[in-house]
Amino acid sequence: MGTSRLLSQIPDSYFGKTMGRKVEHGPLPLVNMAVGIPDGETPKVIVDEFINAIQKPENQKYGAFHGKSTFKQAIVDFYKRHYDVELDPEDEVCILYGTKNGLVSLPTCVVEPDENVLLPDPGYTDYLAGVLLARANPYPLELKPEHHYLPKWDEVNQDVLKNTTLIYLTYPNNPTGSVATTSFFDETIQRFKDTSTQIVHDFAYSAFGFDEKNPSILQSKDAKETAIEIYSLSKGYNMSGYRVGFAVGNKEMIAALKKYQTHTHAGMFGALQDASTLALNECDDFLNEQNEIFKERRTKFEAALNEVNIPFEPMKGGIFLWLKVPPKFDGESFVEYLLKEQSILVAPGIPFGENGKYHVRISLALDDEQLYEGAKRLQSLADLY
Repeated sequence: MGTSRLLSQIPDSYFGKTMGRKVEHGPLPLVNMAVGIPDGETPKVIVDEFINAIQKPENQKYGAFHGKSTFKQAIVDFYKRHYDVELDPEDEVCILYGTKNGLVSLPTCVVEPDENVLLPDPGYTDYLAGVLLARANPYPLELKPEHHYLPKWDEVNQDVLKNTTLIYLTYPNNPTGSVATTSFFDETIQRFKDTSTQIVHDFAYSAFGFDEKNPSILQSKDAKETAIEIYSLSKGYNMSGYRVGFAVGNKEMIAALKKYQTHTHAGMFGALQDASTLALNECDDFLNEQNEIFKERRTKFEAALNEVNIPFEPMKGGIFLWLKVPPKFDGESFVEYLLKEQSILVAPGIPFGENGKYHVRISLALDDEQLYEGAKRLQSLADLY
């Protein structure tokens, strides 16, 4: 007995291997700039609602497999209020125990073996596992700085595109901090709406848009014909430990996800749904506060790098900065150098795709003192560039 051949073909999750491990570093106090979740506390009003909801007898038993009507209505109202998008709570909403579950299980639900799936490069690391579990073929969707990390559909191999069933997009992009425009989403939907190609937009960092509000792909005309969007409560509401998200959009993909979940989950804990309902209904101001916090951090951190001419990709959204490594380094060797010489932990770019080989990802999810200290130590390395 042992690991199946299918599972053996799937690489270990980078963050599954690294989160919580003991870090060996140099003599300075460690500054951890690799963490991928906002550093603040969950708003007290959400925590209080969760505590109260745990004590309700109806939340101590099995609930409806596809969620409470109150939570689904809160999702519908949230999308109408923030994006002017109309959703059907029964046919166009799927509640997820964490968005990663939806993103990884989606190919099994909607892709046949040997069909192609395009994955952003650079992009979130764990999309690949879902494609391989579905026995489909992953292909990189090249994202280049000269195009602001937006794909150019005419530059994608057309033979690959003909057999592509699913395309992953993620904006604000993890790890580059780039954002999408409404015109890009409009063009993308019109390009694929009458084809067999479906689109999933990972909207995990939706709350963080520094020059303007991040658009939803579902705002584009005809979007629900071919696209779903996956939204996370983890980042905007500081609720990463709660593991709550949802998918919205195309009815067929939503139905497939819901069917899959009836065999893998017995419904989300009712108290989690109640706390999340309150978050969506009553905490819009907190989302704005989160955005302002990270916008200010972005502005100060970029200014520190600019002061000593260290190159990086301009950060338009999200919580990460994409830093080019000095000559004679690749991302992995620079990670080791930073740990040994500066006691700074960052993430190498290569887990996010081949286009990340000469970059590292820096998280701004630290308090001001730690962020300032990290910036100061990086400034001391300017001569390496």
